[in-house]
Amino acid sequence: MSKEINVHHITRVEGHGNINVVINNGTVERCEWAIPEAPRFFEAMVVGRSWNELHHITSRICGICSIGHTLASLKATEAALGIKISEQDLKLRKLALHAENMQSHLLHVGFLVLPDLMAVGSVIPLASSHPAEVKTVLKLHRIANEMSNLLCGRTTHPQRLIPGGFSKIPTAKELAALRSKLMDAVPSLEAVAKLIKGLAGKLPDFKRETEFIALTDPNEYALYDGRIASSDTGSAPAREYLAYTNEYIVPHSTAKWAKHARESYMVGALARVNINYSKLSPMAKETAEMFGLAPVCHNPFMNNIAQLVETVHSVEDSIKLINELEADGLVPQPDYNKPEIKVKAGSGVGAVEVPRGILFHDYTYNDKGICTRANCVIPTNQNHGNISLDMKALVPQIIEKSKSEIELTLEMLVRAYDPCISCSTHVVKVNGN
Repeated sequence: MSKEINVHHITRVEGHGNINVVINNGTVERCEWAIPEAPRFFEAMVVGRSWNELHHITSRICGICSIGHTLASLKATEAALGIKISEQDLKLRKLALHAENMQSHLLHVGFLVLPDLMAVGSVIPLASSHPAEVKTVLKLHRIANEMSNLLCGRTTHPQRLIPGGFSKIPTAKELAALRSKLMDAVPSLEAVAKLIKGLAGKLPDFKRETEFIALTDPNEYALYDGRIASSDTGSAPAREYLAYTNEYIVPHSTAKWAKHARESYMVGALARVNINYSKLSPMAKETAEMFGLAPVCHNPFMNNIAQLVETVHSVEDSIKLINELEADGLVPQPDYNKPEIKVKAGSGVGAVEVPRGILFHDYTYNDKGICTRANCVIPTNQNHGNISLDMKALVPQIIEKSKSEIELTLEMLVRAYDPCISCSTHVVKVNGN
């Protein structure tokens, strides 16, 4: 008896990834997670460009994580040129990152994962069968979009985030209105959590021990800044990221893979919850407890639940940040603000947590502020190896199921990681001299 699974371009993920499995007489002969995307060359695009252009260019790496790419880029440039930002700008940037986290997590859990749990092929049938639930997710997502517009100037590819701070900031009145919307969103979040709770039993009970890597900070749930932390080996400054990522190439992928202490590691919401659980906001911890999510969880399907937990955290922490900005007294600045920057030669690394995991940007500038070298390590790059090893461990456990059941379970596994496949393709194969 043989079974062959060939999923060409898995659906409900960003980009193109293929699942190839061959089973013969109860033996798994092939199990492969393959990335066929054409490679992209953003690192080459920014070489020769000025220090004040890189964040605009690299934000285009991703339409979902464009705020995170902008912030990682800005942090790398600011580290290289010795630029400091104010405490107020730091809090506003953290708000922008929360907005993106909410946008992405709500989109993924509400529109890409929920159909699997409700046994439909997409969110479209749910608009008819469960209109109230779909409208609730849309309402929450709209608030995240409005928050992005307010902080960044638009929903994707930010305009207002610039080296040294912001070109324009919200008014105190606008921030207060945003806080009201976030507070009003709490009951809707609770409704979504209850909906997912009722369906969580459909998440496969699968575990494979792995290493988790995320930013960490002793004072907060690290998203904007922190040290690189491994569940296996301890922590290090962001500038030492190459010792953790160790990217390499496999024959069946145009995306790089990564490994650290083991054959693979996991980044993303589950990794962050596993490493930083104690720093979650009170409501986020209550949500985690509702699902029995506690560190260290080795079920990758629980990444979807960790995303929901982080959404609650982002709402609650955003309210806290706005309260702090109000208490401190928001310092106004002119529109089209342009911080004074002294250009010099230097190198810098920026690390932030984006929805899919830890993101690194690394730039070197000459004394004219022109980029001479760049490197970007994308979260999904870092997850590819873990997805592959999870598949190889999972298939033997479900080998007796029907072909359609095996296919669905493997698709759900990939979707659990919420991969941004296009962003992760940074390989080119060159033959000859």
